[in-house]
Amino acid sequence: MSWVFLSILSAFCLGGYDLLKKSAVRDNAVLPVLFYGVLTGAAVWLPFILLSRFSPALLPSSFFEVSALSGREHFWIIVKSTLVSFSWLFGYFALKHLPLTTAGPIRSTGPLWTILIAVVFMGEKPTLWQWLGITVILISFYAFALVGKREGFHFGKNRWVWYLVLATILGATSSICDKFLLQKTGLDPVTVQAWFSIYLAIVLFPFYIGWKREWWETGQFEWRWTIPCIGLGLLVADLFYFTAVHDPDALISVISPIRRMSVLITFLGGVILLKERQNIVRKVFCLIGMLLGIYLINQS
Repeated sequence: MSWVFLSILSAFCLGGYDLLKKSAVRDNAVLPVLFYGVLTGAAVWLPFILLSRFSPALLPSSFFEVSALSGREHFWIIVKSTLVSFSWLFGYFALKHLPLTTAGPIRSTGPLWTILIAVVFMGEKPTLWQWLGITVILISFYAFALVGKREGFHFGKNRWVWYLVLATILGATSSICDKFLLQKTGLDPVTVQAWFSIYLAIVLFPFYIGWKREWWETGQFEWRWTIPCIGLGLLVADLFYFTAVHDPDALISVISPIRRMSVLITFLGGVILLKERQNIVRKVFCLIGMLLGIYLINQS
């Protein structure tokens, strides 16, 4: 199965994952939703880690064998887990307060931030097409800001928009870690995903305790069936994604834009399932502009 096709499958799963998140956090406390979803993923992988360590013969398939890691490799997976944890914390709070038809397209700007991070910190030089794509995305983002004013919130003053932008930047940074872990260090996708799932739960646990003990003002929590589905949906999406990145021929600059195509599913779900139809025509044009920018970025 090609890494491009695996990336497409991951994008479809991510779209469904975003719909589940929106359903789970709507009028609900964010931290327990996030923690229980992450805990579901950790609970799935923990038995495979233990079996790989103590009784590998009992594994259903060698595919699920989790390799032993060095301290340095554990450290980098912890770094990735921390980046993703904070990206999700900001993203979940933003998603709770923003319509999907606005939040989804903002998240789709991920490839823009990936390229900018690579330029600033890794000395990469974007092509003319990539600079053109960046420009188109920024123009489309500004157009979304104008649409946002019609819905009663200002992008420059609305903290949830900035939470989502920060979440997207942190997510883009973690994609650089993915390339390092799966291509440079040669770790296999199952090992990365297994330990990533465990460390996500560990990093988020103190925040969950803070919510439980009401160290700050907390919202009311209601258990919903979509919460464990969030964790399971992410496992499937990430397994496709990590397997794609592990391919030595895979390009993160191509995979990242492909995965952002999940915004199509998120956007349609917001319109059809959640009835978010305010200023829908204007948002469609803004979304088309962002997708065009992503396409241009990919023409290098």
